[in-house]
Amino acid sequence: MNTQRFFIELAYDGSAYHGWQVQPNAITVQEELDKALSVFFRQKVETLGCGRTDAGVHASDFFAHMDLEDVDETAVARAVGSVNALLPYQIAIKRIFPVSPAAHARFDATARSYEYHFHFHKDPFKLNRSWLYKAQLDVTAMNAAATELLNYKDFSSFSKSHTDTATNNCRITEACFRETEGGLVFHITADRFLRNMVRAVVGTLIRVGRREISLQHFREIIESKNRSNAGQSVPACGLYLVHIVYPYVK
Repeated sequence: MNTQRFFIELAYDGSAYHGWQVQPNAITVQEELDKALSVFFRQKVETLGCGRTDAGVHASDFFAHMDLEDVDETAVARAVGSVNALLPYQIAIKRIFPVSPAAHARFDATARSYEYHFHFHKDPFKLNRSWLYKAQLDVTAMNAAATELLNYKDFSSFSKSHTDTATNNCRITEACFRETEGGLVFHITADRFLRNMVRAVVGTLIRVGRREISLQHFREIIESKNRSNAGQSVPACGLYLVHIVYPYVK
């Protein structure tokens, strides 16, 4: 029996799903993907994703891997179109390609990038895809605080409690807000992220933007390593996983 590992690159609108990972009594992206792949390849397929997005979070770029037994090249060549036809409209496969047996969608990723989208005026076309925020924000102050994130490693203050991670250390290489027409987008890149980290970071930076806390206070929140000192997590609707980097994937 010949087993081959494949990477799947996909995108999804997470509005209708209870996150990526399969779980009881809830519809998830992974469940829908595994079901469609199993039907097409006529064998039980269980994918493993590059991370776990929460309920309502989106991904414009997401990777998962799967192992297939005795699959021929012609089936793989037509898999993208056929599996997409089986998937709900909110989930789309971009490509499927072979990788080495040791390749791992989660552990081999060297960088991940997220965006958080705000819009300032009611827009029906941004429902569930961006956060409507009407208060005034000092973007310059928020960017000054965001830059401070690059000077730290331990982000316990922004991590969901009682997770199974061995460390709360992350290496952030980009963190900034960029103004768009009628809105704002927060960009952040790191080698890894903690559960709920981006939404907690944005929620705390908003407190800086509203002038509720100073830059020094923001530093103290990080250094406290205490989640209760940070701001509330912003809604999931504005969060997107947008880019994953692997040393062997172009």
